[in-house]
Amino acid sequence: MGSVLPSGFYDRPTEQVARALLGCVVVSCVRGRMTAGRIVEVEAYLGPDDPAAHCAGGRRTRRTEPMFGPAGTAYVFFSYGMHWCLNVVTRPPGEPAAVLIRALEPLDGIDIMMRRRGVRQARALCSGPGKLSQALGVTGTFNGHPLDRGRLVIEGPPQRPGGEIVAGPRIGIRKAADWPLRFAVGESPWLSRPALPAATRQPTARC
Repeated sequence: MGSVLPSGFYDRPTEQVARALLGCVVVSCVRGRMTAGRIVEVEAYLGPDDPAAHCAGGRRTRRTEPMFGPAGTAYVFFSYGMHWCLNVVTRPPGEPAAVLIRALEPLDGIDIMMRRRGVRQARALCSGPGKLSQALGVTGTFNGHPLDRGRLVIEGPPQRPGGEIVAGPRIGIRKAADWPLRFAVGESPWLSRPALPAATRQPTARC
């Protein structure tokens, strides 16, 4: 599909990384089974000054420790005691910030994804952070995993995604929910929520 993104790709402002991840491809290999999906929706969490980030106020706990690690590693947390969520750490070590992967367009291993999810509709496979983690077989074992090698990687796309990139409020949080840090391929049918208004459209970023 493309080349694996190097760790340096993520070592820059979190909003830039979030936009640039759209169209890139997450590839997992779990128990010998490969699955892959194209990123169509993300959310940026900017670090200690972001009230919605797990590291808000510089909070450093066993749970948030991966956010303080090197850029390009996975931060995988368990949400509401129900599902795993895959994030990509940005910025240099000691400067915690991350991008939540919110939705994917399923590409490879769709039958495997369906078995893992227990659904037969492709649209329901990866239309949310918990869903896509289950479809890819991503669990807490990948927490702190470097995303430029091994069983979970992100590849750059052969071309930018079709459709404009749109931005709007983040979903499912109480603090700073109005910050326009949710980015999506606006015309994609694979989003977790409907496309955002045209007024919030953003220039297309480049990997």
